[in-house]
Amino acid sequence: MKKRILGNSGLAVSAIGFGCMGLNFSYGEKLENAESIRLIREAVALGVTFFDTAEIYGPWTNEEIVGEALRSVRDEVVIATKFGFNIVDGKMAGTNSRPEQIRAVAEGSLKRLGIQQIDLFYQHRVDPNVPIEDVAGAVKELIAEGKVKHFGLSEPGAQTVRRAHAVQPVAALQNEYSLWTRGPETNGILEACEELGIGFVPYSPLGKGFLTGAMSGKTQLADTDFRKILPRFTPEAMKKNTAVVDLLKQVGAEKGASPAQIALAWLLAQKPWIVPIPGTKKLERLKENLGAADIVLTAEDVARIDRAAADIQVEGDRYPAHLLATVGR
Repeated sequence: MKKRILGNSGLAVSAIGFGCMGLNFSYGEKLENAESIRLIREAVALGVTFFDTAEIYGPWTNEEIVGEALRSVRDEVVIATKFGFNIVDGKMAGTNSRPEQIRAVAEGSLKRLGIQQIDLFYQHRVDPNVPIEDVAGAVKELIAEGKVKHFGLSEPGAQTVRRAHAVQPVAALQNEYSLWTRGPETNGILEACEELGIGFVPYSPLGKGFLTGAMSGKTQLADTDFRKILPRFTPEAMKKNTAVVDLLKQVGAEKGASPAQIALAWLLAQKPWIVPIPGTKKLERLKENLGAADIVLTAEDVARIDRAAADIQVEGDRYPAHLLATVGR
């Protein structure tokens, strides 16, 4: 597996990481813990060195799974986790990035992961009630103490990134970015990354599974699948949005690749400091995803994809209104 460096941080990771959330959280049916651990270890064997989790996934149980799976190869991998929410009765209950909360989450994550240092500690969502300077300062203290190695932010606004970076250098931003979610290109996020030397980690790089081509307007989502509340995943929206998948299939046919591989290769072709973190519950999908690192899209290929994508109107927002209000702060 090829390696990439996240901006100026010096943090080297596999060109494609593994988003662990869906193993037991948000995407309907959960894998048994033993199966999740086995799949994570398969990812390591295939060259993945970058694994993403968060205390809210479960909550807490995803970190425990990741920790158990990676403990024996701790020195070979980079583990990212996140803080930033209140958890009440096992559910998210608003944001909380008060310094004392950040410290408590760090201590809890270290224990659940069974490690001595968190490689990359993201603020999961910007807390409007806590100045970002205070957040960055709290993480800076944890870095000084050796409990955290690098600081990250997820779904911030560009000005928030600059304010945080002035207090504690930001190693990576984790925002949604894919061929059907292009916000980082226009909201100043990619520009800020380029200017400040920050790595970029797209989550949901396969459009929460839609860009794999495995879904259609006839797909029935379980009540426990959080995609059921997303505007892009109504039957009508999915039917219209197959145009994006058709584009990926067309390019894939030319390159001998799957739609998912083209979607990931397109992201890798954007910038050398971009590292997508697709998730999966299946070994065959994992291998397929990792194969994208070997697909070369030329500047001409990317331009052609972009021209074709510009003619496609994506149906539906990526989140409902109450969740959209939590991003870009």
